[in-house]
Amino acid sequence: MACLIRTARRTLIHGLYRHHISLQSRKAISAFLLQARLFASEPVAKSPFQANILRILRTEIEYQSEYAPPHQPVTKFNSFMVEDRPGEQWITMRGKFGDAESIKIEATMFDGCVPVPKLGDDSSGVDMRLHLSLLVDISRDDGGDELEFLCSAWPDLLEVQKVYMLRRDGMPARPYMGPDFRKLDAKIQRALKEYLEARGVNHELSVFLHEYMMNKDRTELIQWFGDVESFVEK
Repeated sequence: MACLIRTARRTLIHGLYRHHISLQSRKAISAFLLQARLFASEPVAKSPFQANILRILRTEIEYQSEYAPPHQPVTKFNSFMVEDRPGEQWITMRGKFGDAESIKIEATMFDGCVPVPKLGDDSSGVDMRLHLSLLVDISRDDGGDELEFLCSAWPDLLEVQKVYMLRRDGMPARPYMGPDFRKLDAKIQRALKEYLEARGVNHELSVFLHEYMMNKDRTELIQWFGDVESFVEK
């Protein structure tokens, strides 16, 4: 009987000891996890160099947003619908001419400039005349070939550089792309320009595109600053 009691006592003590160890372990683990969470929630100290970059970026974002804030871009110009995807350097415009002709215009953001004399009192200085490029594709809905114009758009002027005939069923390996537009006979040049103007591809479109791209340039710049800030801050 005494032996049985001693055995039961040892079993009870051993169980209480295991319970105590298990309780201590759980407390230690809980304390460790709490400390880890507190450490993770604390902001990571930034180096002076990193803090300076962030300060400069935020100042520039604030300046750009207040000095020349971009406005909501338009989605339509005359008969064309505007397709603009943020983060890209070009836009697409689509329209119709008549019942069976489709027009697609792809316009870049500013891709060049030329210096011009300043007007007014400060005539000794120079201004920059910005340039953007256009591809104008005109196609028939019956699935035939396309007529493509490569154009230069200046702030108040649209110039045709090249005229291509494109085959939808596949281009030859080395296709003849046509002559330089500026070397064509003046009558042919005038007729092709009138052909474009009748479809809304004219100087007025060039003015619109320059205003649109000015706004897009500011929008993309502010977004770029924000993306760089987010990357540096992580």
